[in-house]
Amino acid sequence: MKTLKIFSIVIACLMIASSVFAQKEKTESFKVAGECKMCKKKIEKAAKEAGASFASWSPETKILKVSYNVNTSNAGSIQQAIANVGYDTPKYKATEEAYKSLDECCQYERDKATAKCCDGEKCEKKDGECAKAAVCKEKGCGDMSCCKKS
Repeated sequence: MKTLKIFSIVIACLMIASSVFAQKEKTESFKVAGECKMCKKKIEKAAKEAGASFASWSPETKILKVSYNVNTSNAGSIQQAIANVGYDTPKYKATEEAYKSLDECCQYERDKATAKCCDGEKCEKKDGECAKAAVCKEKGCGDMSCCKKS
């Protein structure tokens, strides 16, 4: 009888421990600008290097489907990595330099709706730092472009 109780307690502890340490996988989809199969390879590679366990981009729909472990990555870091190689995402716009480094066939028509987050807003600096840093971060502007204007 004692053995049965101990065995039950051990099993219960193992079940609790396995659920606590279970890796949570999240799947998301978002639009990524691009044109061709060469873009597909670059976009998917950048997503995987940023922590995606699965990445599939469709040149027809321009939708990237990614899965990632929420403990080690997030959609923002994946989108930033994709923008770093030249492709605009909902949260991050590729720098002009990254965009121009794309092969000519990969250079897509850039959407004006994904303009830099603070365009049109007056930059305010406080102690040499962007006073709108929180707003820029919230809007996904990684380069704080509003503060580089002044």
